[in-house]
Amino acid sequence: MKMKEEEVKRCQIQEWYPKFKSVSIKTQIHELPELFVEYLLDDSGPFLLPESITGEDALPQRIRNPEEEDDFQVPEDSEDESEQPSPPPCFPELELIVKQSIETFDGAVFPKLNWSAPKDAAWISTTGNLKCTSFSEIALLLKSSETLTHDLCHAFDSCDDKTSSRPSTFYLALRKWYPSFHPEMEFRCFVSHRLLVGISQREVTSFYPVLLEKKGVLEISIQKFFVENVQKVFESENYTFDVYVTEDGRIKIIDFNPWGAFTLPLLFDWEELETSLVENGDSVQFRIIDTRCGVRPGLKTAVPYDYLDTSPGSGWDQFLRNADEELRMQSKSPEAGA
Repeated sequence: MKMKEEEVKRCQIQEWYPKFKSVSIKTQIHELPELFVEYLLDDSGPFLLPESITGEDALPQRIRNPEEEDDFQVPEDSEDESEQPSPPPCFPELELIVKQSIETFDGAVFPKLNWSAPKDAAWISTTGNLKCTSFSEIALLLKSSETLTHDLCHAFDSCDDKTSSRPSTFYLALRKWYPSFHPEMEFRCFVSHRLLVGISQREVTSFYPVLLEKKGVLEISIQKFFVENVQKVFESENYTFDVYVTEDGRIKIIDFNPWGAFTLPLLFDWEELETSLVENGDSVQFRIIDTRCGVRPGLKTAVPYDYLDTSPGSGWDQFLRNADEELRMQSKSPEAGA
């Protein structure tokens, strides 16, 4: 199924959120200055976080080693300007409006750009998730994410009427952080020809027994929500949307994504989804992981792929090789036989 630029553009949060604000989670959206976009894309020099006008540090608990820092100091009498380290960038106006949004949302938010959140960079934060309490923490996640390269450089690569590689303007969406969020209650819904054809558990790296008990009720609730709130409002014919079901049964829209291309089909594949209308008529397929054997760890995106992959050359493969070598060295040492 071919994709159009306008279909991708409709899935930008600044486009859909105003229409669905009453049935989504609290969000504030800010236009990003182009200088900040250039900062995110720049990988020509050392990794620098913006200088904070409020003195906030994205990694306040890091251990500083003065001896290592000396290795990066340039002698004051050096005449080679190329050796002088670049000063960190500073975005005071953006930092202030971000600070205001964080305060509005009780001190914690999670960020995303037009389409994507930096989920692949969550491992680098002090909390291990996307929770941010300062501009510096947001900048750290955005700068560290490879996923966001899609938004910044390849947003329209899958469109057959592609006229540009990126939108003219980027936005930073700051969404209220909910500490009671239950990942098993998030679902991806697939819409083909304006009809809901599939629902999939969103977090597919774990087995949640509670879903077996609630599956029937959840399916009815999500279908009803789609008909009443989404079907006649969202303009595209083919798309996906993610929802979260709260403890009291309310449904909140988390995101919209284009049909196919870079959107994960999770417990489906795109071919079966595209033929589901013909084979299943108006019925909706609702898929969850119903046994521990159905878990799909390969779809987890919260840590770098190298630390999930154990194939030759991967991060874990190298780690295990180093561990084996260290064990062999220890076994050969005189102390080992003592």
